[in-house]
Amino acid sequence: MVFTRSNLAMAALGPVAGLALVALMQSGAIPAYQAYSVGLAAVYAIVVLSVGLLAGWSGVWSVGHPAFVAVGAYFAAYGGAHQWPLEWVIVGAIGSCALMGAFLGYAGARFSVLYIALLTLAFSLVSLEVINRWTSVTGGDQGVAVAPLDSVFGAVPSGGGEAQYLAVLVAGVVFAVAIFARSTALRMRLVAAKAHPLVARSVGIVPEAQTALSFAVSAAFTGLAGVLLGLITGFVSPDTFSLNFGVTIIAACVLGGVGTVFGAVVGGVYLVWVPTVADAVSVPQPVVQGVLLIAALIFLPGGVVPFLGTLVRRALGRRAPGPLDGEHHVSATAADSGESAPATPAADDVAPLLVVDGLSVRFGGLNALESASLDVRPGEVLAIIGPNGAGKTTLLNAVSGLIGGARISGAVGYAGVNLMGTRATARRGLGIARTFQHAETFSELTVAENVLCTKRWVGTADRARADELLALTGLADVADRYPAELPFGLQKRLDLARAIAEEPKLLILDEPFGGLDATERQLAAQQIVRLRARGAAVVIIDHVLDDLFAVADRVVAFDFGKPIGSGEPGAILADPKVRSSYLGLTATRAELPDRPDETVAIALRDVSHHYGGVAALHDVHLDIGKGSVIGVVGANGAGKSTLGKIIHGSLRPSSGQVRIGESGAPPVRGSLVPEGRALFKTLSLRENLEVAGYAAGVHGSALRTRLDETAAWLPERLRGRLSVAAAGLSGGEQQILAIARALMARPDVLILDEPALGLAPALVDEVYARINQLAREGMTIVLLEQLLSRALTSCHEVVVLHEGRVAACGDASDPSFAETAELAYFGGEAATLLKLSELKLSDVNELEA
Repeated sequence: MVFTRSNLAMAALGPVAGLALVALMQSGAIPAYQAYSVGLAAVYAIVVLSVGLLAGWSGVWSVGHPAFVAVGAYFAAYGGAHQWPLEWVIVGAIGSCALMGAFLGYAGARFSVLYIALLTLAFSLVSLEVINRWTSVTGGDQGVAVAPLDSVFGAVPSGGGEAQYLAVLVAGVVFAVAIFARSTALRMRLVAAKAHPLVARSVGIVPEAQTALSFAVSAAFTGLAGVLLGLITGFVSPDTFSLNFGVTIIAACVLGGVGTVFGAVVGGVYLVWVPTVADAVSVPQPVVQGVLLIAALIFLPGGVVPFLGTLVRRALGRRAPGPLDGEHHVSATAADSGESAPATPAADDVAPLLVVDGLSVRFGGLNALESASLDVRPGEVLAIIGPNGAGKTTLLNAVSGLIGGARISGAVGYAGVNLMGTRATARRGLGIARTFQHAETFSELTVAENVLCTKRWVGTADRARADELLALTGLADVADRYPAELPFGLQKRLDLARAIAEEPKLLILDEPFGGLDATERQLAAQQIVRLRARGAAVVIIDHVLDDLFAVADRVVAFDFGKPIGSGEPGAILADPKVRSSYLGLTATRAELPDRPDETVAIALRDVSHHYGGVAALHDVHLDIGKGSVIGVVGANGAGKSTLGKIIHGSLRPSSGQVRIGESGAPPVRGSLVPEGRALFKTLSLRENLEVAGYAAGVHGSALRTRLDETAAWLPERLRGRLSVAAAGLSGGEQQILAIARALMARPDVLILDEPALGLAPALVDEVYARINQLAREGMTIVLLEQLLSRALTSCHEVVVLHEGRVAACGDASDPSFAETAELAYFGGEAATLLKLSELKLSDVNELEA
């Protein structure tokens, strides 16, 4: 909690407003009959605040909070009957509600929001039943009177009109606490756990514990409100705490603004004001509430307070910050601040920091990792390479503890600790940190808060260190912005800044160069080299090999879940096994039909595409001839899938033109077989085909005829199993079914995205034999493939993509093109990889310059 002038000024509004209202009530400026409503509104405001902040900060919607109000109210009734001091009653109510809230929060945290809502609903119903049956305490459905309570200090009034003053003052203090809580690590960690539970675990946040804590605090304040309600009304009955009250509280939260402190004031007034309005217009109260809520959802979806805040900013000429256009708005380099002390690479005689020994990970029938072993030493950068599906990310997730639903065997040792028995949230405390491929950030926290949420307590010194880190990573100018307002490059920097916030001993980087331009990749490399210079061990996976090899001391290549090679960056690609894993093994060239003519089926002109701030394609120029087989080859992230979707027409490019067919010619129909097949696993083979027929506009007898024709294309073993669920097929059989489903549309152009991914060699041959058959029948085929050799033997023409650009294009049957295509596959940098790999830690200053 940080005490700043702005925090103090904002928090002071609550107590000051409470004192002012009490003064008005005592002076008679607020009549007695209205003073009662003011006191009641203060109580309801506390309840709405508790429910609203629980939903806004933790993402938990509760309809069971009337039960906590009841606990507080009946505590007041029982305490008054037994002459308990006011303080004892408050402590008892708060403690009881906190324990019950913690239990509900922890029990429901591992499930969906709907599950928690149902759990709180059941809790509310059970509470009402207990109230009705425990007549000796509650008076049953007849209710029970609440006597005034005396304070042990003798200075706190707590009966009749005095209870109204107490409620207003307590509400002011509660609001001050809530305002202060907005700047604490508690709120940051609650929001982080809500926004992205998996990533929250990687920074040491336990989502279940955060939900339990937030529910306990919310229930405690609600119990306090229940005590005040009992004192104000002087009588408690179960009718007050019905399910309708719970729904009305949620409506009040939405109306005021979920998660806003001042929205709770609006909600409290709403709860008191609605019955009066309903009586005035002679309309049932639920009808009035429904009309008001519908109107708010349609016209003020964010709530009254956020809407008024927007109007005030507009009136003052202020504009909410929008997305940055580029990185030139930000301090550009990490080299402008911080040290760059060079160091020597890790010596061979230094004990490894991380040792992976015989690690196997199995998802059902899939072996994602099989007896994988490696080690990394302090001050060493270990690069892990391999084609898509090689098991790289599975390895990182296993080391990070962020892997679920799998059977894991083997050992992972870190600094003498067995990580296999260590929770993911505890690994951060051991000095293990990681980033994510897609820059997973906490969207509801600012850039600075994304870094600060890694700490349990945030003080002035912590904020100063966070500011230094943001300056080091070039994020100082956007510290108060939200991640969604930043371009992708800055989001990647934020992901890295959060990972290195507590100076980890082991840093795991998942594709840190992916989606970045040359300048951004250089900045990322500088940070990696700086970490290595400070003695951290770094494990990186990436497909941008030139940048990866520039910072790596050693490279381990994976394929099919196993290490297949290890060595220095300049030598690793010379290993035949490694080259074949990327490029494939040379195979016999398929018998392709002659290209019938030069008719262009689909033409792409200067096509570019980006996802937010990530550029996927750059100025692609491509002609797809009718009846030809075109192979589009590239490593993972090269832009193949994006290009395939654009050719198919399911994705519109950001710029450029896509011409389908020639003028005056019949329209060209395309079908896409996506990566991963995307079958409807619970549907049968026949139903998968029928769905595709319906999507193509085929019905009735025409659908039955087409289904029979497509089924005849399937191999015999599948034709006899059309009623079997798709989930029961092998990987190769699923791929053939996915192709058959695409054929139901009778396409002119068939686009296949990674048809051999994850298949055994024999099944790959069967799938490609089917594809070759379609080519011989005259179908135009676009093959999106990782393996260069497979494309060279299966296509008329091969296009090599590298980082979204066409790096090479040529005749697949031309022997001289193979070498050109191979160089283009690695970005044309294969000849200089050895030179790049010679980057030493002593060159840090030169790199930063």
